[in-house]
Amino acid sequence: MQPIKLDIHTHLVPVDAAALAGIDGVSWDAAAGAMTVDGHTLGMKPLYAPDKLIAWLDANAIGAAWISAPPPLYRQHLSESAAAAWCDYVNRGLADIAQRHANRLTALPHLPIEHPALAADIAARAIAAGRHRFSAPSGGPGRMLSDAAYTPLWQALDKANAFVLFHPGENDDARLTPFYLTNLLGNPYETTVAIAHIVFGGIAERYPNIKFCFAHGGGAAAMLAGRFERAFHTDRPGVDKSLEPPRVALQRLWVDCITHERGALHLAASIFGKKHVVFGSDWPFPMGVIEPQAQLAWLEGDERKRVVEDNLTALSA
Repeated sequence: MQPIKLDIHTHLVPVDAAALAGIDGVSWDAAAGAMTVDGHTLGMKPLYAPDKLIAWLDANAIGAAWISAPPPLYRQHLSESAAAAWCDYVNRGLADIAQRHANRLTALPHLPIEHPALAADIAARAIAAGRHRFSAPSGGPGRMLSDAAYTPLWQALDKANAFVLFHPGENDDARLTPFYLTNLLGNPYETTVAIAHIVFGGIAERYPNIKFCFAHGGGAAAMLAGRFERAFHTDRPGVDKSLEPPRVALQRLWVDCITHERGALHLAASIFGKKHVVFGSDWPFPMGVIEPQAQLAWLEGDERKRVVEDNLTALSA
């Protein structure tokens, strides 16, 4: 079994029954061992069990993990004041978990991207406390990551040389209701939209110190890189030619290895750069790399070393 230095993409749900009693829309059922969030019960028990995550890390020879809130906790419909209270609960809880397991786990504070000013404030306070790794939804209702409203957030993150894991939330396209397509197609779609705004909005170019990292291999962005580049060189409407070409901007971004396809991972490496693909599992969700030694058995030699060791060392520096 070949060691994996770090898993940048795992999820846990903090449980503080007393604190939850004062939060609308969320409840903890101690008997069932499950949290209900806005009418949706999160029944996956490992989400509440840091010890199970650590046992899984041990079983798969993974040295450490960065933990973040799973999408059901994003609650992007909340008002800014309600979101501030909820993020305080989530971020304090994740920090407490990480503190109890400081040799293995690092918490990624959640940035409520749907509220740009609040996200900037949370980032600034965390940075002042010495933290520079974060997680965020890859989009929000009516929000685009190219919006000028995010300038204070990007400035704070850039100054801190911050890492941000962008993870898709919900997709409200009714056509994706059947066949689990909200996850299978909706998740990579949301990620691709986020990357397009980061690229065509010149965000990655203007804020080169931010390590923008996108879940699930960057969605469909690698497949669309040539199309993005063609639009740039043929002066398509709305494409700013004063910016660097999309293929250059894409190589500023990072992605995790969750593609479930060797060819797709090779394509991601060719577009984002061989040094910008890192190990992430999406633990404990079944659509992730839950059996990494088996699921990535084809990843060998220098390619494997880059994904599970070298690139992670550079990313976590």
